[in-house]
Amino acid sequence: MKKSLRRTVAAALAVLALSGATACGEAGNTDPATLTVGFVVDPSWAQIPVADRLGLFGKHNVKVEVINFPSGVEALQAVAAGQVDIATAADVPTSAVLTRSPLLRIVGDGSRWQGSRIVARRSAGINDVADLAGKSIGTPLGTSAAYFVANTLAHNDIAANLVQVAPSAMVTAATQRDVDAVSIFQPYQAQVISALGADAVELSGGSYNQHSLYLATQDAVTRKADAVTSFFAALSDASEQLKALADPAVEAVSAATQLRPDLLRTVLPQFDFTLQLPPALPGKLDELGRWAESQGKIKAGTPLPDYATLIDNRFLPVSK
Repeated sequence: MKKSLRRTVAAALAVLALSGATACGEAGNTDPATLTVGFVVDPSWAQIPVADRLGLFGKHNVKVEVINFPSGVEALQAVAAGQVDIATAADVPTSAVLTRSPLLRIVGDGSRWQGSRIVARRSAGINDVADLAGKSIGTPLGTSAAYFVANTLAHNDIAANLVQVAPSAMVTAATQRDVDAVSIFQPYQAQVISALGADAVELSGGSYNQHSLYLATQDAVTRKADAVTSFFAALSDASEQLKALADPAVEAVSAATQLRPDLLRTVLPQFDFTLQLPPALPGKLDELGRWAESQGKIKAGTPLPDYATLIDNRFLPVSK
């Protein structure tokens, strides 16, 4: 994977268009040994930059071209349109997109993140979850971050005002006091905490822990099946490097996310980087799909799929 992990979405999609992406749903690169991967720039999928930097894709004889996306919503739009073979996305937007794109398949759960926090400003009079009542909370609506804050508020019987804020605008919204608190995934969560400094208050609550999924097109799971298997073999090797917090792995994630290595050494242990497809995942997706419908992200009355039938476990390495 020689292409830069720092390309913008627009430029990257233009490259795909020029390389032959079509409206009928085929990914831009038709070589069965090459995968185009939509990567949400987030430590949740840190295996991807680690496998790149450590040469693990080459070790497993798969070529990988990466397109950067700021959130899973945009990455899912690309894979649903056939512009990439595989996309990374959290469980919340995945539950919604599968109602519209039933040919997509969930082929892996790359990590489970237990580090979600609402980051509030102490100067806004917030010291604990109860103080969020009536406050404004910035979050990208329809994402895992929005579900986390909604779940936390519901568990504590608190009413607050959720405000749409894009991930890239989160630090500005927090530091310029446009909102009283934010709920956002990594690496933005760590950036907000760092920017607020002593004014930051980290709040936890609710019952949600993010599943960090990999979704593939029908073309990828059929015509490129061997490449997908090799892709996950490389990610499995990368997972071991991440679990060990090996210096080359930390440096690779730092280069991809622009988070300092010392900060990543506190962030990365929040993730379980074991590749899996847990039996409870379909039930969780059904729960999240019902929430997405309540938020207008799924059209009212749309039947939810049997998520278990949309999971393909052929490609993950067999547990030792």
